[in-house]
Amino acid sequence: MKFHQGQCCRQHVDVGQACCKQNKSPRGAHLFAMLGSSSFRMPLRMRLINIRLWLRACILIVASSTLFTFMVLLPCRSINTIDVRDIQIPSQELPEQQHTANLISNSNSEYDSSVRKKPPPDDFTSQMQLKTSPEKHRIEDVILNIDQRPPVLRYKEIECLINDDYSIVGRREGSEVYLPFSFIGKYFEVEGSIASYDGYERFEWHHSNARIHKPVPYRHDGPFMSFAHYSVENRDRVKYFSGTEGVPISTQWDSQGYFYPIQIAQFGLSHYSKNLTEPNPHVLLVDDGEGNKLRWRVEDSTSSTKIVYDSTRHTNVVEFRSAAGKPSYGHGVSVSINEKSLPVLSFDLLMFRNSTITVVMQTEESGIVNLHYTSHIEECTHRGSNVFYGIGPTFKWRTITRDLITDLRKGMHYKEKQPKTRRKSRTTKILKIYLQGRGRIDNMTLSSSNHMNQFYDAANWLVRHQDSSGGWPIMVNRLVDSDMEELKANWYSAMAQGQAISTLVRAYEKTKNIVYLNSAMKGTKLYQIPSTEGGVQARFMDKYQWYEEYPTNPSSFVLNGFIYSLIGLYDLKSSASQENSREAAHLFHEGIKSLKALLPMFDTGSGSVYDLRHVTLGKAPNLARWDYHATHISQLQLIASIDPDPLFQRTVDRWIGYIKGKRAKHN
Repeated sequence: MKFHQGQCCRQHVDVGQACCKQNKSPRGAHLFAMLGSSSFRMPLRMRLINIRLWLRACILIVASSTLFTFMVLLPCRSINTIDVRDIQIPSQELPEQQHTANLISNSNSEYDSSVRKKPPPDDFTSQMQLKTSPEKHRIEDVILNIDQRPPVLRYKEIECLINDDYSIVGRREGSEVYLPFSFIGKYFEVEGSIASYDGYERFEWHHSNARIHKPVPYRHDGPFMSFAHYSVENRDRVKYFSGTEGVPISTQWDSQGYFYPIQIAQFGLSHYSKNLTEPNPHVLLVDDGEGNKLRWRVEDSTSSTKIVYDSTRHTNVVEFRSAAGKPSYGHGVSVSINEKSLPVLSFDLLMFRNSTITVVMQTEESGIVNLHYTSHIEECTHRGSNVFYGIGPTFKWRTITRDLITDLRKGMHYKEKQPKTRRKSRTTKILKIYLQGRGRIDNMTLSSSNHMNQFYDAANWLVRHQDSSGGWPIMVNRLVDSDMEELKANWYSAMAQGQAISTLVRAYEKTKNIVYLNSAMKGTKLYQIPSTEGGVQARFMDKYQWYEEYPTNPSSFVLNGFIYSLIGLYDLKSSASQENSREAAHLFHEGIKSLKALLPMFDTGSGSVYDLRHVTLGKAPNLARWDYHATHISQLQLIASIDPDPLFQRTVDRWIGYIKGKRAKHN
């Protein structure tokens, strides 16, 4: 075969590749023909040129294959064999995650032999300078970080024998054994849940969900402990709120419902405290008899409304009249409201028989519902979409305050044996208010809250229902322990006495009405009478004076009820004159002396006990639930603010530690 170099060919051509004009063979000859037998007939210079071209082609192929392997195949294979959680990205790593990774990498764990580390890149790859996109740079970062990822652990199930009694299935990872938290939570009485925030998931472990509020210096006319956070209305053991009294009816120890003085005092103290800690409420004036009103509409020809002067109140009021009959639409006088955010209705009322005030409400759950406040004595009934509260005939002016949302929820579930009324309130709209029958009304408002009116409902109930012994009897039987005598209805509680006194003292401080102070001073009588004789005083080891929440036989020495009784005495001695407070001061100081002596007996080293029945009955301690333990702490914080003895603050600090899982040292 001949070589040809034509004008159109600027270089020597290969064997088998003719120039475009004279050689008719195809230009795309195979590369191996360069080294054929005929190629040795080429000049030496030509052979060297062909060999150099061949070597360059080989180097290019090898380099391309290496680059393709490192840039595409190896990242894909590595990413598919690792968990995203194994990739260490320092800029996004939490301290606790780094700590966990260190523990795992340092442990004697079993490694998955199928997962191998990527060898470090050779010099050729590390020296290549390539212009790549940001995506390629990230892939390279992933490859480089594969060396630093924690090993994939191989875990297996393992049987865990619990105290030789029963077994559960756990998980073993090397020398570590893990148990399900569903078991740990119940076994150790702790709580935990997975929480997600700040872009991360965390497991949150709590020894207790009890809340300890920051203490503030205590005053007898200030907020009562942390009661501003209380909501007596939402308690399941509150059946409903009395229409005639305006205070809760309790089902705590009797499903029929009764007036429970402790719950009534707590209702008053919580609203008093909220009034001092919450912002001023929003108020809508419906009518005040002075022309500042919404427009009343007469629904039928037999109904009327007008402004009249009331000689007993010395002011103008609204008088309404309509034909007597059952509450119904199109009857009486009405005013349109259309309001969602003002659920507390308040008004001064003089109402005669066969009269009704109806509030028409719209709810997402039940549609249109009518709340009827009638002149009947019957307390609470529920029929279809109608809820009735008997507020009784009011032949004298009286102030009525009703939480419409609470009345609606309690009334709709009135017939349930164990109503669950703590559910979230759905959107409720107040549409209209009807006045039917005959009566007079003044200062009708709707507001976001009316704490002081509700506080006075509780204080006035305590004044009206205090008996000749100065007490507020509890009208249900109570069996505290099977080894104690049952308390028969009409027993007294030092806790009820103390919280009632705290309520009455605050009512006196606000109004300077001596009736409240006299009632509070009268409430100290039972502190001086032994529990065996119908009072509330017990003695521990015939030495230390104690005021019993439950005047049982033998004595129970309940801690939280005792401290509440001391707070009531402190409030009274701080408010009354020195002469009038002498007895309260003596009882308080005797009680503080007993508290200092007996407080260590309530410390378990990991919590507190509710009472001392393990001492008086010789049985297992009655451990305080965490919410009661938190109450003990709040009470001792208050005592520490009024008594400088370091015992109280040391106990507070130690008991707060128990809530976080700390324990006393063992020997």
